[in-house]
Amino acid sequence: MGGGRDRLTRMDLTNLSDLSAVEAADLVRDGVISAVQLVEACLARIREVDPKVEAWTFLDPELALAQAKAADEFRLSGQPVGPLHGVPVGVKDIIDTADMPTENGSVLHAGRTPSRDAAVITRLREAGAVIMGKTVTTEFATRTPGKTRNPHDPGHTPGGSSSGSAAAVAAGMVPLALGSQTTGSTIRPASFCGVYALKPTHGLISRRGMFQLSRSMDHVGLFARTLGDLALLLEQLVGHDEGDPDTQPRARVPYGRIATEEPPLPPMLAFIKTPRWDRVEPDARDAFAELCERLGDRVEEVELVQAGEAYGWHEAISGPEVAWNLRREWEHGRDGLSAALQGRIERGRQVPAHEYLAARARVPALVASLTELFEQRYDAILTPSAAGTAPKGIESTGDPAFCTLWTLCGTPALNVPLMQGANGLPLGVQLVGPRHGDARLLRTARWLVSELS
Repeated sequence: MGGGRDRLTRMDLTNLSDLSAVEAADLVRDGVISAVQLVEACLARIREVDPKVEAWTFLDPELALAQAKAADEFRLSGQPVGPLHGVPVGVKDIIDTADMPTENGSVLHAGRTPSRDAAVITRLREAGAVIMGKTVTTEFATRTPGKTRNPHDPGHTPGGSSSGSAAAVAAGMVPLALGSQTTGSTIRPASFCGVYALKPTHGLISRRGMFQLSRSMDHVGLFARTLGDLALLLEQLVGHDEGDPDTQPRARVPYGRIATEEPPLPPMLAFIKTPRWDRVEPDARDAFAELCERLGDRVEEVELVQAGEAYGWHEAISGPEVAWNLRREWEHGRDGLSAALQGRIERGRQVPAHEYLAARARVPALVASLTELFEQRYDAILTPSAAGTAPKGIESTGDPAFCTLWTLCGTPALNVPLMQGANGLPLGVQLVGPRHGDARLLRTARWLVSELS
């Protein structure tokens, strides 16, 4: 683990915000740098770039530095430190933090300060992380944008709903951040902002203490600038939690080790355009054609049966669940909801129970067909993360259609920032793996990056 120390000899201390989480944790643990120095560097970077990006909805430098000082004192006491000791992490503002507001991107929840940490925050603190602050979310993690802008070009959207988390990592303000995904809220902003992101298997990470939009679709999302950082963060967050009935006891998986292993055989990829391919921008089509040509016999185009119907299933399931979970806001604060969210709730309230139940009943067959695909021949699915690069303006967060199927099925999905559009903005590649194949998916992504470098 000497990479961080070697790199430090070639950089000025004012550039500590450039460190990966793996490097930073290594250096803090060995006493080469302090957590206070690391947090101060990140705060300096935030002061430099956030006036244009606006990734944060709550940031208290004194609180962040107090956590860092406590981390340094703990290490100096001689006690063993956690894998993320002193590492700053941004947290989407739908995830409860007992020492910071959690306002869910809505005026209706302005000033809300929870009394308890969410399960993922507890795990981060146990790992020694510094909770840097709360990042901007769209309204209740839906489609109405917040203030955040794309760090590559402030005239473009950063995506959503985890806009602040993606932008903060992309702009070098923090090495890690948490978000969420109910349709495309992690993978899409990661693609637009040019960072790695993982939507893990549904139920792998507890959502207790996170605003619930749709129990069937909600996932915790992870953002980082390297695959190694994603694996490190994932290892700290996975686990059974009785407070989230969709989690289950499972054997511990060494994600970091598996992610860095050589695959036993060169991976085979299934290129799936999905029924939404007609929405893909021309430059993105060209980029994927070139990518498939470079991969040669390691990729084959595959058509997924029933995929076209599945978009309607997602809406039939998530719509009523969104309406139910926002019933209090609908009944008592409707005027404080955006017109777009009011419309979504109205549509969800009109879905008959038999349609909701029928849609839920059809999903297992689609999951089974994906499982068969992976078991018979393919290591991962290759598909767009989004229809193209980030659209102009911040009025829209972009089209989530290329994430819908994988969210519906609860399979792990990973954005790999491999390409650029004709306008020079990032263009992500999405890799999808089998349920609970998150470690293998990280390994395949590392192979893909290595193969194309």
